[in-house]
Amino acid sequence: MNERPRNDAPLGVFDSGLGGLTVVHALRELLPNENLIYLGDTARVPYGTRSAETVVKYARGCARILANRGVKALVVACNTVSAVAIDILRAELDLPVVGVVEPGAGAAVEVTARLARAGDEPLARIGVLGTAGTIASGAYARAVSKISTRMEVVGQAAPLLVPLVEEGWLDGDVPELAVRRYVAPLIAQGARVLVLGCTHYPLLRSMIERVAQDIAGQPIPVIDGALATATAVAHLMQSGHIEPRSQAEPPVLELLVTDLPASFAMVAQRFLGESLPPVAQIDI
Repeated sequence: MNERPRNDAPLGVFDSGLGGLTVVHALRELLPNENLIYLGDTARVPYGTRSAETVVKYARGCARILANRGVKALVVACNTVSAVAIDILRAELDLPVVGVVEPGAGAAVEVTARLARAGDEPLARIGVLGTAGTIASGAYARAVSKISTRMEVVGQAAPLLVPLVEEGWLDGDVPELAVRRYVAPLIAQGARVLVLGCTHYPLLRSMIERVAQDIAGQPIPVIDGALATATAVAHLMQSGHIEPRSQAEPPVLELLVTDLPASFAMVAQRFLGESLPPVAQIDI
């Protein structure tokens, strides 16, 4: 077994592009002392249209880059990779590996159970908004069934939301019409808890909450998968599975991409909500 990484080693996060930066943002909110390395595979985005075999190959390449940089844990901030490759990465890496599907599903089950205990929604379903690939994979339904066999999951692909977020269209008629188009079928099928099954979607969370409440006539809890994932990493630190950083120096954020660093930097600030360090381009 490899030597355990030092506690000042960074957390490694990767995604096919920009969306995983919402996970980075949540990690920096919950674990502000930790060093972070983010890798966006912008040369091969999107992953959601690729075969499972190709996604596994890409995921192995990204994971290898971060492992070679000495990360102490790997956060897979991509729903597609989490759906098809998370078990393979866990088997191959001598590191804690956290995906985005399991934490999001777990948070949704917890909220749904709480509603049932309160007598508000005894038969509530969990609705998942995601890319076509994530919805087709059935990953959230499988993750929920591992926790509770009593809860049903309904999914809705929402392909227009990613380009809207990357263009900065976070309010106004156009994104609201798109959100309404995707949320309405979930509410009609009995969903009373919604999971944001794509790491781009947290930027539209307030609009999704507002539209869902308008359609349902009642508040609809919306689970931020990025926040749920960061919370899962924090729990691993609290339980001793990941060593927390103890150094007093300011934490470092390193941003890596496989193509178009200038374009990435232009949009990334919107996701992080803060000024950016330089973005470096690497080869895989």
